[in-house]
Amino acid sequence: MQTTKKKVVKNNFKISELKASNRVDLPLLIVILILVALGLVMILSASSPSALAETGDDSYFYFNKQAIATVLGFIGMFFLSKINYDIYKKFYKIIYIISVLILFTVLIPKIGVESSGARRWINLGMQIQPSEITKIGLIIWVAGYYSDPKNKIQGFWGSFLKPIVAVLIPIAILYFVQNHLSAGIIIALVTAVMIIMSGCQLRYIAYALGAGVAGILAMIPLIQSKLAGEGGGSFRSDRIEAWLDPWKNPVGTSYQTIQGLYAIGSGGLFGVGLGESKQKYLYIPEAHNDFIFAIIAEELGFIGCTVVLGLFAVLIVRGIVIAIRAKDTFGSLIAIGITALIATQVILNIAVVTNSIPNTGISLPFLSYGGSSIVILLGAMGVLLNISRSAKKI
Repeated sequence: MQTTKKKVVKNNFKISELKASNRVDLPLLIVILILVALGLVMILSASSPSALAETGDDSYFYFNKQAIATVLGFIGMFFLSKINYDIYKKFYKIIYIISVLILFTVLIPKIGVESSGARRWINLGMQIQPSEITKIGLIIWVAGYYSDPKNKIQGFWGSFLKPIVAVLIPIAILYFVQNHLSAGIIIALVTAVMIIMSGCQLRYIAYALGAGVAGILAMIPLIQSKLAGEGGGSFRSDRIEAWLDPWKNPVGTSYQTIQGLYAIGSGGLFGVGLGESKQKYLYIPEAHNDFIFAIIAEELGFIGCTVVLGLFAVLIVRGIVIAIRAKDTFGSLIAIGITALIATQVILNIAVVTNSIPNTGISLPFLSYGGSSIVILLGAMGVLLNISRSAKKI
């Protein structure tokens, strides 16, 4: 009788151990709040000179727009954190179709907005980048594909090539229709992480890596010829040239990079002080956008940059923990995809600002100015928080 009692107690412990917490991940929520608050403060500091120069009397112009978008984002995050994420699985195929078709909206007259030779935005009262929606939609699709028992996820075609082909379609649209290669790179990297975490055989991944390396090697002569001026050149080849030798054209393609490096170098250990940046006074073009990390480095110094990176590290770790504890494969893959999206953008943005890679025009999550970006990112955080509600206790 005593043995039976012990077994029952042991089994009851296991059941309670696997029970869902039904509460959002508090550390993740706190980090999100801190990052968003820091982003608003830094956008106010970095954008004031350019806002005053453009409007003539309103140094709060960009801050006010970002604040409104942030409020909308928090409302979306709250509601999405309450909606059971299982519902997305029922419509993952439709979500994929919408994610692809929405990229063509930039071609609609009077709605599509062209800037700097690229059509990447639509104007619906506020400017929206459809690619931001596509990123989240494709994460849901990949998660749905690999968790759907109706799909034959076996062999090279089912487990690897089929999802790759499906993701290449929006990437091609981004490149040829929107001239938005950086978004395509992010989607490709996030998809690769999700495919690896889905349990795809490593040999298939090795084949893809081999093909990718071969493709890059094959492109080297073309890149070299463009850099030499034989192929007519392009803004991408100019950016590669500026990356390899920033001082070759310091007032041209390399100007933003060099001014950003000046800002980083000026910050030192503790920074020049919040609001005291010199480079934001129209030296760094649109300092509140992709190069806001340079202003953070100048005003808050190495210590401030370390704190920012630490916050992102905590967010990424919590995302991984939620993915591990998720109740099912679908939730786990969505959590991995959203976390990989944040991590990829953080790494690429900081690499660009420090001139570790060519300039790609990638924003820093939660910190860079961008209404549609903050709304969609906070919405994605709402989905992640909802997954954490049903995650298993450990």
